[in-house]
Amino acid sequence: MQPGLWLVTSTLAAVLGTALLEDDTCRAPDGKDGFPGIPGLDGRPGQKGDTGEPGKSTQRTGIQGPKGDAGEPGPPGIPGNQGYHGPHGPPGPPGQPGPKGDKGSVGDILQQPRPAFSASRRSPPLMGRTVVFDNIITNQESSYSSQTGEFTCRVPGLYYFAFQVVSSGDLCLSITKNRERVVSFCDYNSRNILQVNSGSSVLSLAVGDRVSVSTDPAKGKMIYSGSEADSVFSGFMLFPQAG
Repeated sequence: MQPGLWLVTSTLAAVLGTALLEDDTCRAPDGKDGFPGIPGLDGRPGQKGDTGEPGKSTQRTGIQGPKGDAGEPGPPGIPGNQGYHGPHGPPGPPGQPGPKGDKGSVGDILQQPRPAFSASRRSPPLMGRTVVFDNIITNQESSYSSQTGEFTCRVPGLYYFAFQVVSSGDLCLSITKNRERVVSFCDYNSRNILQVNSGSSVLSLAVGDRVSVSTDPAKGKMIYSGSEADSVFSGFMLFPQAG
């Protein structure tokens, strides 16, 4: 054996002998790293941790500035929808009487309306039950109609009405207001001579009320028509009232 080869062989034997003495095994050289494996499955959720301690508040180190000026007012907003009307509240207590007013000026009676009429009867036919007095004597304010025999109120107030009707037999007459009987007067004449049936009444009238004299056919309607005596129907306002 050559001296160089023997030396190498001796050195390698010494190294291997030392390795065997240290590990007491025969160790092969390390292999190459393998390929990465497939990712494993997710693990089970861990338990909820304990609540941590509250953090400490930091102290303000800056200086608070002064309050700023008020800004300009903004534009008015759009009006909202109108709400429903609420229920009516209870009436309030009566107020204190007001001061006495100034004395009014003296009225002129000549400027006040003065309805008044008087009409006699010639010989017109009866308008149903209404007695028509066709001959106008006086007709202030033109409130009486000689065609219908009715007085129509144009100024509210208290009025006085009266009639005197000549008859030659039994006769019952009524003063009517709006075709409704107010008062009635009857005269029974068994001797068939001329006599007067008269009556009167004070009525409170509103604008548009109508007053007339009417007959009751069931109790006689013998009205005289001739030149010996006249039948008359009259009326006038006593004083006006608020309408």
